[in-house]
Amino acid sequence: MVRPVIEAAGSWSGPAWAAVTGQALVLLSKRSCRVVASMLDNTAAFVALDEALRLAGRVHVPLPAFFTSAQVAHALRASGADTLIVEPALARRWGEQTFLSENLAGREVAVARLPNEPAVLHPGTATVTFTSGTTGEPKGVCLSAHGLDAVAEGVRQALAPCAIERHLCALPFAVLLENVAGLMAARRHGATVIVRRLAELGLTGAASFDPVRFDAAVRDAAPNSLILLPQMLRAWTHLLRLTRRRAPPTLRVVAVGGAAAGASLLDAARSVGIPAFEGWGLSEAGSVQTLNLPGADRVGSVGRALPHARVWAAADGELWISGALFLGYLGGPSVRDEGWPTGDLGHIDADGHVHIAGRKRHVLITAWGRNVSPEWVETTLRSKDAVLQAVVLGDGEAALSAVVWPTRPEMGDADLQSAVDAANESLPDYARVAHWVRAQAPFDAASGMATFNGRPRRDAVHRVHAAALGRHATRSLPVTRTDAGVAA
Repeated sequence: MVRPVIEAAGSWSGPAWAAVTGQALVLLSKRSCRVVASMLDNTAAFVALDEALRLAGRVHVPLPAFFTSAQVAHALRASGADTLIVEPALARRWGEQTFLSENLAGREVAVARLPNEPAVLHPGTATVTFTSGTTGEPKGVCLSAHGLDAVAEGVRQALAPCAIERHLCALPFAVLLENVAGLMAARRHGATVIVRRLAELGLTGAASFDPVRFDAAVRDAAPNSLILLPQMLRAWTHLLRLTRRRAPPTLRVVAVGGAAAGASLLDAARSVGIPAFEGWGLSEAGSVQTLNLPGADRVGSVGRALPHARVWAAADGELWISGALFLGYLGGPSVRDEGWPTGDLGHIDADGHVHIAGRKRHVLITAWGRNVSPEWVETTLRSKDAVLQAVVLGDGEAALSAVVWPTRPEMGDADLQSAVDAANESLPDYARVAHWVRAQAPFDAASGMATFNGRPRRDAVHRVHAAALGRHATRSLPVTRTDAGVAA
């Protein structure tokens, strides 16, 4: 593996970086670590620890700082973590736990020995990533070093023509998307990896993002590539349009993933110079399976399968994948790399571009017998400037309802009504929104109505707004009598 330069508090390359990883190996050896959980900021300390654990054949359990105390406790117990390495400021979350100070890549970290019982991990597990998912208890996904390397290599091969020389890590390293498709792939390519603390990038907690600070960090770092979540791209695009500025010309690829972006957001981003390309994947296959690329781009799709992956559609429209699959869930049976149902509905066009229609288990069946993917209607709503977030409901109802959150909190209901009306004009009658209510808060991890990646927690949204939705009488919309099918 080519050793890139890591820029954070300092810069390292070649022998200097080897010394840093050697220091991390010594730390692991003297503490007899087997399963190490970490909760670290985006610094070279995380990179050094992650690499050292892989070299030593130990298991890494990176935990995002936005997990609740209950979620963290569950992850530590379920993975059988025997060692915990955290930012010193976070050590107080563990109360009576004794932490000792260590140095990694010029950063102080706090290390504690945990009393957990060893867990039964799938043979070959190198990383356990916990998905925030749609419930309060995260699910542990066991991944092998071989599988993660295959994903990183697939991304490297796909991006090779883009000649990426500098990659800015803009998502938390505890998120698999940045760790594998960003950090690992860039290091394989030999690119300079630019590491900044999350607060310097405008990220605070699970849902607070300051696009002004982010824009300044990007201009300072002058990267060729970034990976962003859709809500980050939307906020940055809005800032640039508002200030009539363009993105730094050094950018060649801004990959967007974690949740659906939609054609309108990509078009808006590109209009201000952000070379945004949507991708798709899931943690169970190492984070990325498809990606649009310069020269192989189809807006509205999530791109073609990357070199390490194979994607196909089953007879019922569900997408399946193989290549670099996980070993299994913690506590679950082993998984063979013969194919995995993604839970996403979609199709693959004649040129190999994958199109996502929505989640299979989210399909709504209206009282008229129509099957409607709510993500389809939600993407249409979000394509309007006034709507930042939307959740569509209506299973068993005569017509659809929506809970919407505006682009700006001060925006009036008249603007939202106009946006809903405009969206309805482009939708067939059975998929139009008959009534809507204004959300009580943004859909984010802080409100409990979305995951960190921006995927809505639909049950939570419905529960919070049930009373408001109930005050609206559902009116029937005329429906064309044709065979029902999943809307794509």
